[in-house]
Amino acid sequence: MSEVNCIKLLRNQKSNSINSIAKTLGINWRTAKKYADHDDIPQETSVRRRGMMYEEKWGDIVSDWLIEDQKLHRKNRRTNKTIYEQLQVLGFTGSYRTVCLYIQDWKEGKIKEESTKDRGYERLQHPPGEAQVDFGTMEAVKDGKYIDIHGLSLSLPYSNAAFCVPLPGENQECFLYGLKTIFQQLGGVPKTIRIDNLKAAVIRPRGRNEEVQFTDDFLRFANYYGFEIQDCNPYSGHEKGHVENKVGYIRYNFATPSPVIESFEQLTKELNERLVEDRQRIHYEIQIRIEELFQEEQKYLYGLPANDYPIFKEKWVRANKYGEVTIDQNKVHIPKSYNFGQLRLVLYWDSFKVVSPNGELLYQDYRPYMQSKRNIPWESVLSSWLDKPRVVTYSRYKPYLPTRIFEYIRIENLELRKERIRWLIHCLARHDMNQINEKFYELVEEHSTTSQNHPYEVNWSMYDQLQHINKRGDLT
Repeated sequence: MSEVNCIKLLRNQKSNSINSIAKTLGINWRTAKKYADHDDIPQETSVRRRGMMYEEKWGDIVSDWLIEDQKLHRKNRRTNKTIYEQLQVLGFTGSYRTVCLYIQDWKEGKIKEESTKDRGYERLQHPPGEAQVDFGTMEAVKDGKYIDIHGLSLSLPYSNAAFCVPLPGENQECFLYGLKTIFQQLGGVPKTIRIDNLKAAVIRPRGRNEEVQFTDDFLRFANYYGFEIQDCNPYSGHEKGHVENKVGYIRYNFATPSPVIESFEQLTKELNERLVEDRQRIHYEIQIRIEELFQEEQKYLYGLPANDYPIFKEKWVRANKYGEVTIDQNKVHIPKSYNFGQLRLVLYWDSFKVVSPNGELLYQDYRPYMQSKRNIPWESVLSSWLDKPRVVTYSRYKPYLPTRIFEYIRIENLELRKERIRWLIHCLARHDMNQINEKFYELVEEHSTTSQNHPYEVNWSMYDQLQHINKRGDLT
């Protein structure tokens, strides 16, 4: 560009001839003439596609085929090779690569843009009183073991407020019970609730020329509370992106690390309290406290019905010859169940009952998934504590240890602390952590008699009597 400027300067300011410019700069006369007397005007780049796919009929044929195939299931669509072979039958003389490049351009929207769908997302408007609902999974620790929590989250995009009810599953009973609990926390009912294709609410998702089909129980629930159901398109999670983000926000801010819980009801209460506190934040866009927006949005909610809505599912079942009934894919023994041809099974979100045809209550208990637990990998955790014994007092696993065991291993002497950790690892080969806690005095006494270098003689039963017992039954 500097040489071009020099040519322009010599021509316009110095009034040199073309010959003089060419001689002075040592360039070709045609080059000097080109840049001296012609203006360099910027022009927009225009792509003109050439080749038989664009200049002949072949491109239109392939485009029509691709549009047809979009309406079919993916496995029924033509492959690039099939399209090429069918073009050859029609007299196409080009190469397979030419066809592939054209198909790639077509799918990227570079060809016939007026006939292809806009792939951009539309920014949705969220009026007050509109809600979105979705499940999210998290972990908690109950009775010294991991349990899976299915958190039903409801978000209000207008105010950015959120609610979450922890549940043991994602079946219909849990889903409806969770919504009912959220309505009570909310103090009203949203005008519309947007959901994706949850199995608890949807029998068949929206398909080609077909609308979504909801379960009768969910429609009855919606009619009772008066809210309108908005369903999302299949594989379109962005249509309820607000609650998708809230699910992650709740998990990472209120359930990481895994909280220690006594019951689902207790965790529900704690989550609600923390989410109420969270509404004191400033809205990310409007710069107003979320609580103020939430109070305004409550004016647009429907009132709660006067009568309570019972959440349960009834079905008739048969017992096998061993007197077992299948509940949640688990065989449960029901006394006297084989005496009857049919039994009435009533399922609640957390429990069940089995009733005979004449109304006699045969059995009731918690649902099997309420007992589903996973062991904490204590051997691995304790092995890592052996390498870094100081981490015991601030490890994320510290709250999961029974209090008396934690007090036993947090002794200031690091060598003794490592010895006691080794003893715990040895005990885990025969017992789980809860059993060690229950048999603590017996096991410690056994360890004290076999250990030759124990520096202290401690009566641990007397030590426990000096401590407070919390609601979990642990010592504090």
